[in-house]
Amino acid sequence: MFTGIVEELGEIVDIEHRADSAVLVIHGPKVVTDAHLGDSIAVSGVCLTVVGVDGPTFGADVMAETLKRSTLAARRPGDRVNLERAVPATGRLGGHIMQGHVDGTGVLLARQGTEPDATGRQPWELLRFGLPGELARYVAEKGSIAVDGVSLTVTAVGPDWFEVGLIPTTLADTTLGGTAVGDPVNLEVDVLAKYVERLLGAGE
Repeated sequence: MFTGIVEELGEIVDIEHRADSAVLVIHGPKVVTDAHLGDSIAVSGVCLTVVGVDGPTFGADVMAETLKRSTLAARRPGDRVNLERAVPATGRLGGHIMQGHVDGTGVLLARQGTEPDATGRQPWELLRFGLPGELARYVAEKGSIAVDGVSLTVTAVGPDWFEVGLIPTTLADTTLGGTAVGDPVNLEVDVLAKYVERLLGAGE
């Protein structure tokens, strides 16, 4: 389980493409400090299993289903990624409950910033993302959603879009600070909403 609190910005250093899968090698010196084979690390919101550790880098297999549902298929060496280790049972739930099971991809439609303050820091920025219709029903104003592995609070919703506000820390410490209009992102909706829908449907 993850909480969407990004621990560090990593970098893809190598990708080995296979017939229906891929192997990623990722530079993440912080998340590998206690990494072992079989551990889970979220890479821009995708839960991947560590298959090897070499100094500050780790390797992870990516199967066809993951490549199909996420943005990892389009990643290239040099791309930055958000990294988070699985939260321990005694850890703080700083964001919201996330599985690292990407539901689909969205796209950044627009971003609107505020004027820098006296220190030159931008106080916040508003981002609007488009998302598939089948996921829109799980997104609610003031609810939670994971965008590229970042736990965010939804500030507004539409039939096929939602908005989130990013504080300076999120802009500086995650890939969302550099996401451009038109860029795809990984989305994981609130798993609790999916279970509620399933339970209500079972009673019909």
